[in-house]
Amino acid sequence: MKCFERLVMRQIKDLLPPSLDPMQFASAFNTIIPQHLTEKLSLLGINTSLCNWILDFLTGRPQSVRIRSSTPSASTLNTGAPQGCLLSPRLFTPLTHHDCAAMHSSSHIIKFTDDTIVVGLISKNDESAYREEANSLV
Repeated sequence: MKCFERLVMRQIKDLLPPSLDPMQFASAFNTIIPQHLTEKLSLLGINTSLCNWILDFLTGRPQSVRIRSSTPSASTLNTGAPQGCLLSPRLFTPLTHHDCAAMHSSSHIIKFTDDTIVVGLISKNDESAYREEANSLV
């Protein structure tokens, strides 16, 4: 499966904009809603077949949890991306990239999982660009 994930990841990487958010660190993979992700990927130019494959890959995944020595309890997951999956970081980033990008060249938005920091250069006591960035995130 890891080999196949690499092939899919290469395909996605080639189709998405090359500047996919260098200011995104770590990932909250369990917060991915597959339907929202595939809509976003489609808007970014990923073809329908690949979007459908990703949707199938992320939904209906069986998971078993064993508590101590009990019989494993099975459930079906329809959100999130698998931990340890090569695709998970690549699938998470498009969800935050375009919806949370700096509007001004004097500002940077740094994202770590679900935390966001606005770093802005304030010159000549003019905080307007920084404040606009911060207000846009609220």
